[in-house]
Amino acid sequence: MKMNWKRSAQWVVLVALVVCAGMAQAQEYPVATKTLKNGMKILVQPDPSIPNVALYTFYRIGSRNERPGTTGLSHFFEHIMFNGAKKYGPGDLDKVMEANGGSNNAYTTRNVTVYQDWFPRSALELIFDIEADRIQNLSFDPKKIESERGVVASERRSSVDGENEGVLSEQLWATAFIAHPYQWPVVGWMSDIEHWTMADLKHHFEMGYSPSNATMVVVGDVTPEEVFGLAEKYLEPIPSHAPPPPVTTVEPEQEGERRLVVHKAAELPLLMIAYHVPRTDNADFYALNVLRSILFQGESSRMYQRLVDKDQIALDVESEEELAFDPTLLVLYAQPKEGVDPAKCEKEIYEELERVANAPVSDQELEKAKNFRLAEFYRQVQTISGRANTIGSYEVFFGDYRKLFDAAKNYSGVTKEDVQRAAKKYFGANNRTVATLLPENEGKGKP
Repeated sequence: MKMNWKRSAQWVVLVALVVCAGMAQAQEYPVATKTLKNGMKILVQPDPSIPNVALYTFYRIGSRNERPGTTGLSHFFEHIMFNGAKKYGPGDLDKVMEANGGSNNAYTTRNVTVYQDWFPRSALELIFDIEADRIQNLSFDPKKIESERGVVASERRSSVDGENEGVLSEQLWATAFIAHPYQWPVVGWMSDIEHWTMADLKHHFEMGYSPSNATMVVVGDVTPEEVFGLAEKYLEPIPSHAPPPPVTTVEPEQEGERRLVVHKAAELPLLMIAYHVPRTDNADFYALNVLRSILFQGESSRMYQRLVDKDQIALDVESEEELAFDPTLLVLYAQPKEGVDPAKCEKEIYEELERVANAPVSDQELEKAKNFRLAEFYRQVQTISGRANTIGSYEVFFGDYRKLFDAAKNYSGVTKEDVQRAAKKYFGANNRTVATLLPENEGKGKP
């Protein structure tokens, strides 16, 4: 591995631990960084173990950067960015990449849109050419836009309107937030999807896909100097534009439980309970994750043992929390068994939340939960793809990828007192929103 990196690049050593048979073995992963003249930041982590590369581009734009009337645009661009530009026309991007042994994908959240490329190192320059083309010369062909609008509308009908979990989750977020843009769905409201204008699209693209609004992470069989050279050749000449305006809306503190019920054709009821929690870079991030593991992770977790194994009132119970720039939601899910009133599951969930808030967890539970989180973290950085996503996520959401170095220490440092304090702080009744889906026949005739 060449180490004669350009002086303009700053680098540090990323230390990740790989858990094997209960032992921690240190491995060093050097990371080099460079900011181009147009403001785009490039992070490179060389790994010559296999002749492949993972390239992730994080754009700091998601549904939180939209407004009523333009909801769903970030997700729409996740699609349209694959549909042709000046040099690589409609369908060419995938064909050329696949012909050179590569593949791609993307994902959109409330906070970011991320494009993923996986390819052999022999295609490195080609990928930079493709990325530069679609950032600078994306096609806004009206026919393609209308075609993709139909695709996104169909996706909404199938993944939200036609899915019980999708419907309930959408209503949950819309109820839990009354001011902040996290209240609208990533896929967008159908009426907005149907009425985006060309001016809406071009404005959203200009601010969201500006190089200064992007962070690129390259992991694999590369050297920083060759990546920086290609970035200077293909990406640096692309002009930057004004970024998305800051999201200044602060969600008011919730001062009472909110509830909603959805009546829908379904085989089984569904329960979701959401609690407001801080943004990702808050000091409570690690304690909350350990707490979630104690309560929900695996068949030995408290909630699984209580609702699924012991009382056998639920088929499954789990939790989820997204990485977020602003205070967000920690969402609990329970799938009641047939014939079980969701209120029974709800009651038992609250009893377990109160138990963890009122008494310290055991040493064994704490260590097991921390080991779960550490093992999960280590698995993420074992592959070039997982490492690219992890490095980028820490850079974007924590403000500095170097904070990744402290992740293992921060998980290990969580105490029983931290867990209990987090439970007391966030799992209060006034801080929750409860969403229940009842099979349509159960809801008929009820007031």
